[in-house]
Amino acid sequence: MSMISWMQAGVSTRLNQWWSSTPFITSGVTIICAAIYLVCLLVGYDSYAEICFLPSAVASHFQVYRFYTSVLFHGSLLHVLFNMLTFVPLGTELERIMGSVRLLFLMFLLATTNAIFHLIVAFLVDYNPLYHVSYLVDECSIGFSGVIFSMIVIETSLSGVQYRSVFGLFNVPAKWYAWILLILFQFLASNVSLLGHLSGILSGFAYTYGLFNYLLPGPSFYSSIEGLSMLSVCVRRPGFILCTGGTTYGQLPTHSNMSTPPSALINANFLRNISSWMPSRRTSTVQEQEDPRFPGRGRTLASTGTEPTAREANANLHARLLDNSTPSELLTNSQHTAANTVRADATVTADQTDTFDEELKKLVGMGFERTQAEVALAAADGDPNVAIEILMSQQD
Repeated sequence: MSMISWMQAGVSTRLNQWWSSTPFITSGVTIICAAIYLVCLLVGYDSYAEICFLPSAVASHFQVYRFYTSVLFHGSLLHVLFNMLTFVPLGTELERIMGSVRLLFLMFLLATTNAIFHLIVAFLVDYNPLYHVSYLVDECSIGFSGVIFSMIVIETSLSGVQYRSVFGLFNVPAKWYAWILLILFQFLASNVSLLGHLSGILSGFAYTYGLFNYLLPGPSFYSSIEGLSMLSVCVRRPGFILCTGGTTYGQLPTHSNMSTPPSALINANFLRNISSWMPSRRTSTVQEQEDPRFPGRGRTLASTGTEPTAREANANLHARLLDNSTPSELLTNSQHTAANTVRADATVTADQTDTFDEELKKLVGMGFERTQAEVALAAADGDPNVAIEILMSQQD
Protein backbone atom coordinates (compact mmCIF):
# COMPACT_ATOMS: atom_id res chain seq x y z
CA MET A 1 0.00 0.00 0.00
CA SER A 2 2.86 2.37 0.82
CA MET A 3 4.46 1.69 -2.56
CA ILE A 4 1.18 2.58 -4.34
CA SER A 5 0.86 5.76 -2.29
CA TRP A 6 4.45 6.68 -3.14
CA MET A 7 3.83 6.13 -6.85
CA GLN A 8 0.65 8.20 -6.72
CA ALA A 9 2.52 10.98 -4.94
CA GLY A 10 5.24 10.84 -7.58
CA VAL A 11 2.73 11.11 -10.42
CA SER A 12 0.90 14.00 -8.77
CA THR A 13 4.19 15.79 -8.16
CA ARG A 14 5.19 15.46 -11.82
CA LEU A 15 1.77 16.66 -12.95
CA ASN A 16 2.00 19.67 -10.63
CA GLN A 17 5.47 20.52 -11.92
CA TRP A 18 4.31 20.14 -15.51
CA TRP A 19 1.26 22.33 -14.99
CA SER A 20 3.14 24.99 -12.97
CA SER A 21 5.61 25.37 -15.85
CA THR A 22 2.77 26.13 -18.29
CA PRO A 23 2.53 29.90 -19.01
CA PHE A 24 -0.49 32.03 -18.20
CA ILE A 25 -2.38 32.21 -21.53
CA THR A 26 -1.69 28.58 -22.46
CA SER A 27 -3.01 27.31 -19.14
CA GLY A 28 -5.94 29.74 -19.30
CA VAL A 29 -7.08 28.57 -22.74
CA THR A 30 -6.76 24.96 -21.64
CA ILE A 31 -8.89 25.56 -18.55
CA ILE A 32 -11.53 27.46 -20.55
CA CYS A 33 -11.89 24.72 -23.18
CA ALA A 34 -12.04 22.00 -20.54
CA ALA A 35 -14.54 23.95 -18.43
CA ILE A 36 -16.82 24.61 -21.41
CA TYR A 37 -16.88 20.92 -22.25
CA LEU A 38 -17.61 19.93 -18.64
CA VAL A 39 -20.44 22.46 -18.36
CA CYS A 40 -21.97 21.21 -21.62
CA LEU A 41 -21.64 17.66 -20.33
CA LEU A 42 -23.28 18.45 -16.99
CA VAL A 43 -26.21 20.42 -18.40
CA GLY A 44 -26.68 18.05 -21.34
CA TYR A 45 -26.04 20.66 -24.01
CA ASP A 46 -25.45 19.08 -27.42
CA SER A 47 -26.91 21.63 -29.86
CA TYR A 48 -23.59 22.05 -31.64
CA ALA A 49 -25.34 23.21 -34.82
CA GLU A 50 -25.95 26.52 -33.05
CA ILE A 51 -22.31 27.26 -32.23
CA CYS A 52 -20.22 25.28 -34.77
CA PHE A 53 -18.66 26.86 -37.83
CA LEU A 54 -21.24 26.44 -40.56
CA PRO A 55 -20.31 28.27 -43.80
CA SER A 56 -23.88 28.44 -45.06
CA ALA A 57 -25.13 29.97 -41.80
CA VAL A 58 -22.27 32.47 -41.67
CA ALA A 59 -22.91 33.59 -45.24
CA SER A 60 -26.71 33.70 -45.12
CA HIS A 61 -27.25 35.09 -41.60
CA PHE A 62 -23.86 36.76 -41.01
CA GLN A 63 -23.31 34.78 -37.81
CA VAL A 64 -19.73 35.90 -37.20
CA TYR A 65 -19.82 34.67 -33.60
CA ARG A 66 -19.33 31.17 -35.02
CA PHE A 67 -15.72 32.15 -35.83
CA TYR A 68 -14.91 31.90 -32.11
CA THR A 69 -17.54 29.68 -30.49
CA SER A 70 -16.57 26.86 -32.85
CA VAL A 71 -12.99 27.05 -31.55
CA LEU A 72 -13.86 26.76 -27.84
CA PHE A 73 -16.40 23.91 -28.00
CA HIS A 74 -15.55 20.22 -28.44
CA GLY A 75 -17.67 17.22 -29.29
CA SER A 76 -16.30 14.53 -26.97
CA LEU A 77 -13.96 13.90 -24.06
CA LEU A 78 -11.35 12.34 -26.35
CA HIS A 79 -11.65 15.35 -28.66
CA VAL A 80 -10.95 17.99 -26.00
CA LEU A 81 -8.32 15.82 -24.28
CA PHE A 82 -6.30 15.21 -27.44
CA ASN A 83 -6.54 18.85 -28.55
CA MET A 84 -5.42 20.24 -25.20
CA LEU A 85 -2.55 17.75 -24.82
CA THR A 86 -1.36 18.88 -28.24
CA PHE A 87 -1.94 22.56 -27.54
CA VAL A 88 -0.11 22.82 -24.18
CA PRO A 89 3.46 22.18 -25.47
CA LEU A 90 2.85 24.27 -28.58
CA GLY A 91 1.31 27.14 -26.64
CA THR A 92 4.03 26.99 -24.01
CA GLU A 93 6.79 27.25 -26.62
CA LEU A 94 5.14 30.09 -28.54
CA GLU A 95 4.18 32.02 -25.42
CA ARG A 96 7.76 31.94 -24.20
CA ILE A 97 8.88 33.23 -27.59
CA MET A 98 6.22 35.90 -28.14
CA GLY A 99 4.89 36.81 -24.72
CA SER A 100 1.43 36.26 -23.28
CA VAL A 101 -0.45 39.19 -24.82
CA ARG A 102 1.07 38.62 -28.25
CA LEU A 103 0.10 34.93 -28.18
CA LEU A 104 -3.47 35.81 -27.17
CA PHE A 105 -3.74 38.23 -30.09
CA LEU A 106 -2.18 35.63 -32.39
CA MET A 107 -4.79 33.01 -31.47
CA PHE A 108 -7.58 35.55 -32.02
CA LEU A 109 -6.08 36.40 -35.42
CA LEU A 110 -5.71 32.73 -36.35
CA ALA A 111 -9.28 31.90 -35.31
CA THR A 112 -10.52 34.76 -37.51
CA THR A 113 -8.40 33.98 -40.56
CA ASN A 114 -9.03 30.24 -40.27
CA ALA A 115 -12.76 30.90 -40.50
CA ILE A 116 -12.29 33.24 -43.47
CA PHE A 117 -10.17 30.70 -45.34
CA HIS A 118 -12.68 27.98 -44.47
CA LEU A 119 -15.50 30.12 -45.82
CA ILE A 120 -13.70 31.02 -49.05
CA VAL A 121 -12.54 27.50 -49.87
CA ALA A 122 -15.95 25.98 -49.08
CA PHE A 123 -17.78 28.30 -51.48
CA LEU A 124 -15.09 28.07 -54.17
CA VAL A 125 -15.38 24.29 -54.14
CA ASP A 126 -19.17 24.45 -54.10
CA TYR A 127 -19.53 26.92 -56.98
CA ASN A 128 -16.63 25.84 -59.18
CA PRO A 129 -17.71 25.29 -62.81
CA LEU A 130 -16.14 21.85 -63.13
CA TYR A 131 -17.61 19.77 -60.32
CA HIS A 132 -19.90 20.90 -57.51
CA VAL A 133 -19.15 19.68 -53.97
CA SER A 134 -21.94 21.22 -51.96
CA TYR A 135 -21.54 19.37 -48.67
CA LEU A 136 -18.64 21.57 -47.52
CA VAL A 137 -20.84 24.65 -47.06
CA ASP A 138 -23.16 22.61 -44.83
CA GLU A 139 -20.37 20.96 -42.83
CA CYS A 140 -20.49 21.73 -39.10
CA SER A 141 -16.99 22.05 -37.61
CA ILE A 142 -15.99 22.55 -33.96
CA GLY A 143 -12.78 22.24 -31.99
CA PHE A 144 -9.45 23.95 -31.36
CA SER A 145 -7.54 21.80 -33.84
CA GLY A 146 -7.65 24.38 -36.66
CA VAL A 147 -5.73 26.87 -34.50
CA ILE A 148 -3.40 24.06 -33.41
CA PHE A 149 -2.50 23.31 -37.03
CA SER A 150 -1.71 27.00 -37.55
CA MET A 151 0.51 26.99 -34.47
CA ILE A 152 2.30 23.85 -35.69
CA VAL A 153 3.28 25.67 -38.88
CA ILE A 154 4.37 28.80 -36.99
CA GLU A 155 6.36 26.97 -34.32
CA THR A 156 8.08 24.81 -36.94
CA SER A 157 9.06 27.93 -38.87
CA LEU A 158 10.39 29.73 -35.78
CA SER A 159 12.32 26.74 -34.46
CA GLY A 160 14.31 26.36 -37.66
CA VAL A 161 14.49 22.58 -37.34
CA GLN A 162 15.06 20.55 -40.49
CA TYR A 163 13.13 17.42 -39.50
CA ARG A 164 10.17 16.60 -37.29
CA SER A 165 9.14 13.30 -35.71
CA VAL A 166 5.67 11.97 -36.49
CA PHE A 167 4.38 10.32 -33.29
CA GLY A 168 7.95 9.17 -32.60
CA LEU A 169 7.75 6.64 -35.44
CA PHE A 170 9.64 8.34 -38.26
CA ASN A 171 11.09 11.70 -39.20
CA VAL A 172 9.87 13.91 -42.03
CA PRO A 173 11.15 17.21 -43.46
CA ALA A 174 9.88 20.05 -41.29
CA LYS A 175 8.29 21.90 -44.21
CA TRP A 176 6.01 18.89 -44.90
CA TYR A 177 5.24 18.12 -41.26
CA ALA A 178 1.84 19.86 -41.08
CA TRP A 179 0.74 18.42 -44.43
CA ILE A 180 1.64 14.88 -43.38
CA LEU A 181 -0.29 15.30 -40.12
CA LEU A 182 -3.27 16.53 -42.12
CA ILE A 183 -3.25 13.39 -44.27
CA LEU A 184 -2.66 11.02 -41.35
CA PHE A 185 -5.52 12.43 -39.31
CA GLN A 186 -7.88 11.96 -42.25
CA PHE A 187 -6.97 8.28 -42.46
CA LEU A 188 -6.56 7.49 -38.76
CA ALA A 189 -9.51 9.37 -37.28
CA SER A 190 -13.15 9.46 -38.24
CA ASN A 191 -15.42 12.50 -38.45
CA VAL A 192 -12.46 14.88 -38.92
CA SER A 193 -12.91 18.19 -40.73
CA LEU A 194 -10.40 18.25 -43.58
CA LEU A 195 -11.24 21.82 -44.50
CA GLY A 196 -10.98 23.01 -40.90
CA HIS A 197 -7.45 21.63 -40.58
CA LEU A 198 -6.47 22.81 -44.06
CA SER A 199 -7.62 26.34 -43.25
CA GLY A 200 -5.41 26.27 -40.17
CA ILE A 201 -2.38 25.29 -42.25
CA LEU A 202 -3.10 28.06 -44.75
CA SER A 203 -3.36 30.65 -41.97
CA GLY A 204 -0.10 29.44 -40.42
CA PHE A 205 1.78 29.78 -43.68
CA ALA A 206 0.21 33.18 -44.39
CA TYR A 207 1.42 34.38 -40.98
CA THR A 208 4.96 33.07 -41.43
CA TYR A 209 5.16 34.52 -44.95
CA GLY A 210 4.34 37.96 -43.56
CA LEU A 211 0.97 38.30 -45.31
CA PHE A 212 -0.67 39.31 -42.01
CA ASN A 213 1.91 41.93 -41.09
CA TYR A 214 -0.51 44.81 -41.65
CA LEU A 215 -2.90 43.17 -39.21
CA LEU A 216 -0.29 42.96 -36.44
CA PRO A 217 -0.15 45.83 -33.93
CA GLY A 218 3.08 47.54 -32.99
CA PRO A 219 5.04 46.92 -29.77
CA SER A 220 3.34 49.88 -28.06
CA PHE A 221 0.00 48.08 -28.31
CA TYR A 222 1.23 45.10 -26.31
CA SER A 223 2.95 47.38 -23.79
CA SER A 224 -0.24 49.39 -23.27
CA ILE A 225 -2.24 46.21 -22.70
CA GLU A 226 0.32 44.95 -20.17
CA GLY A 227 0.19 48.32 -18.41
CA LEU A 228 -3.58 48.32 -17.82
CA SER A 229 -4.41 48.51 -14.12
CA MET A 230 -7.24 46.02 -14.47
CA LEU A 231 -4.77 43.42 -15.73
CA SER A 232 -2.14 44.06 -13.05
CA VAL A 233 -3.17 40.91 -11.17
CA CYS A 234 -2.60 38.81 -14.29
CA VAL A 235 0.68 40.51 -15.17
CA ARG A 236 2.07 39.83 -11.69
CA ARG A 237 1.40 36.11 -11.94
CA PRO A 238 4.56 33.97 -12.33
CA GLY A 239 3.32 32.39 -15.55
CA PHE A 240 2.66 35.70 -17.29
CA ILE A 241 5.37 36.50 -19.87
CA LEU A 242 5.87 40.07 -21.02
CA CYS A 243 6.16 40.61 -24.75
CA THR A 244 9.61 42.14 -24.20
CA GLY A 245 10.72 39.22 -22.05
CA GLY A 246 10.28 36.31 -24.40
CA THR A 247 13.08 34.38 -26.04
CA THR A 248 12.96 35.98 -29.47
CA TYR A 249 14.57 33.63 -31.91
CA GLY A 250 13.69 32.86 -35.47
CA GLN A 251 11.94 35.21 -37.86
CA LEU A 252 8.99 36.52 -35.88
CA PRO A 253 6.61 38.54 -38.06
CA THR A 254 6.15 42.06 -36.72
CA HIS A 255 4.10 45.16 -37.40
CA SER A 256 4.95 46.59 -40.82
CA ASN A 257 6.01 50.14 -41.56
CA MET A 258 2.99 51.80 -43.17
CA SER A 259 5.25 53.78 -45.51
CA THR A 260 6.16 50.56 -47.31
CA PRO A 261 3.93 49.85 -50.34
CA PRO A 262 1.70 46.80 -49.65
CA SER A 263 2.67 45.14 -52.92
CA ALA A 264 6.38 45.42 -52.16
CA LEU A 265 5.86 44.07 -48.64
CA ILE A 266 3.88 41.06 -49.79
CA ASN A 267 6.25 40.26 -52.63
CA ALA A 268 9.37 40.57 -50.49
CA ASN A 269 8.03 38.57 -47.55
CA PHE A 270 6.39 35.97 -49.76
CA LEU A 271 9.47 35.31 -51.89
CA ARG A 272 11.84 35.35 -48.92
CA ASN A 273 9.79 32.92 -46.87
CA ILE A 274 9.00 30.68 -49.83
CA SER A 275 12.72 30.38 -50.56
CA SER A 276 13.43 29.53 -46.91
CA TRP A 277 11.08 26.53 -47.10
CA MET A 278 12.41 25.29 -50.45
CA PRO A 279 15.41 22.94 -50.63
CA SER A 280 18.57 24.63 -51.85
CA ARG A 281 22.21 23.78 -52.39
CA ARG A 282 24.74 25.99 -50.75
CA THR A 283 28.50 25.74 -50.36
CA SER A 284 29.81 27.49 -47.32
CA THR A 285 32.93 27.58 -45.21
CA VAL A 286 33.08 26.81 -41.54
CA GLN A 287 32.83 30.52 -40.73
CA GLU A 288 29.57 30.81 -42.65
CA GLN A 289 27.74 28.10 -40.70
CA GLU A 290 24.93 29.67 -38.69
CA ASP A 291 22.50 28.74 -35.96
CA PRO A 292 19.08 28.15 -37.58
CA ARG A 293 17.41 29.98 -34.69
CA PHE A 294 19.34 33.17 -35.57
CA PRO A 295 19.10 33.66 -39.34
CA GLY A 296 21.62 35.88 -41.08
CA ARG A 297 25.32 35.84 -41.74
CA GLY A 298 27.56 36.88 -38.86
CA ARG A 299 30.10 39.65 -39.35
CA THR A 300 33.34 39.98 -37.45
CA LEU A 301 33.63 43.30 -35.67
CA ALA A 302 37.24 44.04 -36.61
CA SER A 303 39.34 46.23 -38.83
CA THR A 304 39.08 45.50 -42.54
CA GLY A 305 42.80 45.97 -43.08
CA THR A 306 45.63 43.56 -42.38
CA GLU A 307 47.18 45.73 -39.67
CA PRO A 308 45.91 44.90 -36.17
CA THR A 309 44.10 47.55 -34.16
CA ALA A 310 45.57 49.04 -31.01
CA ARG A 311 43.26 46.97 -28.79
CA GLU A 312 44.31 43.75 -30.54
CA ALA A 313 48.00 44.65 -30.32
CA ASN A 314 47.72 45.46 -26.63
CA ALA A 315 45.82 42.23 -25.92
CA ASN A 316 48.47 40.17 -27.70
CA LEU A 317 51.21 42.07 -25.97
CA HIS A 318 49.64 41.52 -22.58
CA ALA A 319 49.41 37.78 -23.24
CA ARG A 320 53.08 37.68 -24.23
CA LEU A 321 54.13 39.60 -21.14
CA LEU A 322 52.39 37.04 -18.96
CA ASP A 323 54.63 34.35 -20.40
CA ASN A 324 57.81 34.07 -18.34
CA SER A 325 59.64 32.44 -21.24
CA THR A 326 59.14 35.47 -23.58
CA PRO A 327 62.51 36.26 -25.18
CA SER A 328 63.78 39.78 -25.47
CA GLU A 329 63.40 39.69 -29.26
CA LEU A 330 59.67 39.03 -28.90
CA LEU A 331 59.29 41.96 -26.53
CA THR A 332 61.12 44.18 -28.99
CA ASN A 333 58.86 43.10 -31.88
CA SER A 334 55.79 43.65 -29.75
CA GLN A 335 57.06 47.06 -28.82
CA HIS A 336 57.51 47.96 -32.49
CA THR A 337 54.02 46.63 -33.31
CA ALA A 338 52.42 48.70 -30.58
CA ALA A 339 54.39 51.76 -31.64
CA ASN A 340 53.41 51.30 -35.30
CA THR A 341 49.77 50.91 -34.32
CA VAL A 342 49.89 54.10 -32.30
CA ARG A 343 51.43 55.93 -35.26
CA ALA A 344 48.82 54.52 -37.64
CA ASP A 345 45.98 55.68 -35.40
CA ALA A 346 47.56 59.10 -35.05
CA THR A 347 46.41 59.42 -31.44
CA VAL A 348 49.67 60.32 -29.74
CA THR A 349 50.27 63.97 -29.04
CA ALA A 350 53.29 65.73 -27.64
CA ASP A 351 51.71 66.07 -24.20
CA GLN A 352 50.87 62.38 -24.12
CA THR A 353 54.48 61.58 -25.06
CA ASP A 354 55.78 63.65 -22.16
CA THR A 355 53.38 61.94 -19.76
CA PHE A 356 54.46 58.56 -21.09
CA ASP A 357 58.13 59.38 -20.47
CA GLU A 358 57.40 60.57 -16.94
CA GLU A 359 55.50 57.44 -16.05
CA LEU A 360 58.27 55.34 -17.62
CA LYS A 361 60.88 57.06 -15.43
CA LYS A 362 58.78 56.31 -12.36
CA LEU A 363 58.59 52.64 -13.27
CA VAL A 364 62.34 52.48 -13.87
CA GLY A 365 62.89 54.25 -10.56
CA MET A 366 60.83 51.52 -8.89
CA GLY A 367 63.39 48.95 -10.07
CA PHE A 368 61.75 47.57 -13.22
CA GLU A 369 63.85 46.93 -16.32
CA ARG A 370 63.43 49.83 -18.76
CA THR A 371 62.54 47.83 -21.89
CA GLN A 372 59.92 45.73 -20.14
CA ALA A 373 58.54 48.79 -18.34
CA GLU A 374 58.20 50.64 -21.65
CA VAL A 375 56.39 47.74 -23.29
CA ALA A 376 54.10 47.21 -20.28
CA LEU A 377 53.22 50.90 -20.15
CA ALA A 378 52.39 50.87 -23.86
CA ALA A 379 50.21 47.82 -23.39
CA ALA A 380 48.41 49.57 -20.51
CA ASP A 381 47.68 52.65 -22.66
CA GLY A 382 49.82 54.79 -20.37
CA ASP A 383 48.11 53.69 -17.15
CA PRO A 384 50.91 53.13 -14.60
CA ASN A 385 48.76 51.03 -12.27
CA VAL A 386 47.90 48.55 -15.02
CA ALA A 387 51.53 48.55 -16.18
CA ILE A 388 52.67 47.68 -12.64
CA GLU A 389 50.20 44.80 -12.52
CA ILE A 390 51.55 43.49 -15.84
CA LEU A 391 55.13 43.73 -14.67
CA MET A 392 54.42 42.12 -11.31
CA SER A 393 52.58 39.22 -13.00
CA GLN A 394 55.61 38.77 -15.23
CA GLN A 395 57.87 38.42 -12.23
CA ASP A 396 55.60 35.83 -10.45
